[in-house]
Amino acid sequence: MNFLWREQRAKRAFLALADGTVFRGYPAGFRHDTEGEVVFNTGMSGYQEILSDPSYAGQFVTLTAPEIGNYGCNPDDMESRGTFLHGLIVHELNAPSNFRATGSLEDFLLRNRIPALAGVDTRALTLHLRDHGSQKAFLHVDDSPLIPDEAVERARAWSGLDGQDYVRSVTVDRPFEWNDSGKYRVVACDFGCKYNILRRLAAHDMRVTVVPARTTAAEILALKPDGVFLSNGPADPAAVTYAVDAIKQLLGRVPLMGICLGHQLLGLAAGAGCRRLKFGHHGCNHPVKNLRTGAVEITSQNHNYALCDLPDTLELTHLNLNDRTVEGIRHRTLPAFSVQYHPEAAPGPHDADYLFQEFASLMEK
Repeated sequence: MNFLWREQRAKRAFLALADGTVFRGYPAGFRHDTEGEVVFNTGMSGYQEILSDPSYAGQFVTLTAPEIGNYGCNPDDMESRGTFLHGLIVHELNAPSNFRATGSLEDFLLRNRIPALAGVDTRALTLHLRDHGSQKAFLHVDDSPLIPDEAVERARAWSGLDGQDYVRSVTVDRPFEWNDSGKYRVVACDFGCKYNILRRLAAHDMRVTVVPARTTAAEILALKPDGVFLSNGPADPAAVTYAVDAIKQLLGRVPLMGICLGHQLLGLAAGAGCRRLKFGHHGCNHPVKNLRTGAVEITSQNHNYALCDLPDTLELTHLNLNDRTVEGIRHRTLPAFSVQYHPEAAPGPHDADYLFQEFASLMEK
């Protein structure tokens, strides 16, 4: 048994789902009770990148890999300026043994005030979420007395993610320059942008200016960009109405590329529908077919919603081979395209890095 668990065997922490199911474990990380939506991530590594991905705002992330923390944490693996998820659920939390580590995962959780639950049967929890869908939940890890029935009621009373604008809690306060050179000038709308997206844009000869989510189309166009990038981000795209309005005004005036939430916002601006998935896509091993080339890409994904009911103006370019959901679109007459998955990886495979070059080619034209 892990040393963290031995120290805390007497403590009875738990995760209470809104459907009344309770999963017990041992408290880890920051001792703070809170609400969140439970999802599961099937990645075998990359927990620090997951923890620092702003798209997880409002969520409890269950890691399906049984051993977590083995290689520790370090500043180089951060994917944003901080952490925004509501909690972490693991089976076994381990001490690190890796030359790159500057601290343990437990230290990282404490420093970033992230509550966590260890010792959980994460396989059982994952199967429950697959059968019953992602759920609102309440995480009890502090020392105060709380019975599971009360925690279940708190989970049910929580507002959840639907209809909520979590982008406002993760976007930057003011514009900044990511890099100072590049052939193409790109404005990146920060809805919760990961650092590796900015790195890949820069690697493809783009000078990137990052702007807050509420930046208007007029303000973006005043920067005279060669292209506009629409980033990933958290929660319900239907709640980010100001971004949809801005994208409508940008369509046809400047080349657009979107990833994840940016993909959904582009679709909504072009007249598509959007629906919630049963348990979302979270992990590094999702197969996607490129319908233009016939190639299959293994992709990194993190989203709870998906586009549907595409209008005739949008071409379906990529399809999820697990559940046949929309993974990529391209406007038939205007310079705009997007994908639901993460071509920048971090963590995950790099099969789809070519999309950044397609964005450069679109601006070149």
